[in-house]
Amino acid sequence: MKKTMLLTVAVLLALFTRAQVNIGQTIPEIKLPVLLNTGEKIDNLGALKGKVIWLEFWGTYCGPCVSAMPHLQQLQKQYAGKLQVIAISMEKERRINQFITNKPSNLWFALDTADTFRKYFPYHTIPHAVLIDESGKVVAITDPSNITTKVIADVIAGRTINLPVKADNMTEDPIKTYFGAAASVQNRFLVQPEIKGLSSMSKTYITDSVFKNRRLTMINLPLETIYRVAYKDLPYGRVIDLSPKENIKENKTMYCVDVIVAKGHEADLYPTLIKELQTKFDLKAGIEKRSKEVYILKIADPAKIKQLNPPSEKEETFAGSGGAFSGQNVKLSKVADYLEGFGLVQMPVVDETGSNTRYDIAFDYQSEKKGSLMEAIANLGLKLEKGKRDIDVLVFR
Repeated sequence: MKKTMLLTVAVLLALFTRAQVNIGQTIPEIKLPVLLNTGEKIDNLGALKGKVIWLEFWGTYCGPCVSAMPHLQQLQKQYAGKLQVIAISMEKERRINQFITNKPSNLWFALDTADTFRKYFPYHTIPHAVLIDESGKVVAITDPSNITTKVIADVIAGRTINLPVKADNMTEDPIKTYFGAAASVQNRFLVQPEIKGLSSMSKTYITDSVFKNRRLTMINLPLETIYRVAYKDLPYGRVIDLSPKENIKENKTMYCVDVIVAKGHEADLYPTLIKELQTKFDLKAGIEKRSKEVYILKIADPAKIKQLNPPSEKEETFAGSGGAFSGQNVKLSKVADYLEGFGLVQMPVVDETGSNTRYDIAFDYQSEKKGSLMEAIANLGLKLEKGKRDIDVLVFR
């Protein structure tokens, strides 16, 4: 039985690898999912041969993806009839329709909720662009910013192009692969260089039975960001860089860090990280008070606040994106953290709700629709006001 299971896994992996389409290969008859924003009925990519095809893997929650849209639309307009851009998302039809309504587009939008396309064009991070020539051959797998007017003109003319390849590392569990740690490990501090092809991430282990609150792992982050994490995720708007110009390269170089402290010493986790960073790098950082223009989060409607759901969980959990907030057992201050930390407003946000009550809070909004976020905040019974406050900032020297 065990041998049969191993053979089955091997067969599945072989099939997955065989399905992947690389640069220089011709695309198979790939069935297209539901298409929006087009009157044409297209069943598969093969039906588009004769045109240059640009597959753009994206999401409405992805800031760089949304920022790239005008570039794609301009090229679609310029090469109408010769180029077809298809923006592929795993989001639901309702959300994509909302986006198109608020930001009319000349692109086609494909709904790949089953994530079918990833087996042909594997990726971990978006935006992710695949360029296919008129004969159906893949000529580039790259970042969309690399696909210029000249690139499209060259592909249409049949000229060879050579763009930087976006080759994501498809390791399923990079932390286990690169930072494996037995349950018996009590103290550890590791620094590694960038792991090519992996997206940037950090993990805090707040629900892990072995390393709960005593381990922190960061992958492919610049030193500035690692310091911000060390100082409890201080947002970019609270950073002042006074370090010499010759340190810029070190500051921006990507690193991987894994820090573990002993059970019973969870409070030492972040201080340990700060101490190790100060020891191993020339870049130094510390917290200082500075007077800054800020947004102030206040309660606007106490009646609406009272209608918020009480906590359903004992532990605080939070998930956010550029279009949604979901928190269990969180204070109102978490909304302020979300607004600033996700860069949704262009200034620091100070919580002056005066509330320490915990709630289950969830809301979404259309990030591309002006006023949608502020409306969602008002529906909670909150408001933002501009003001000036003395706040903590992280100063690099």
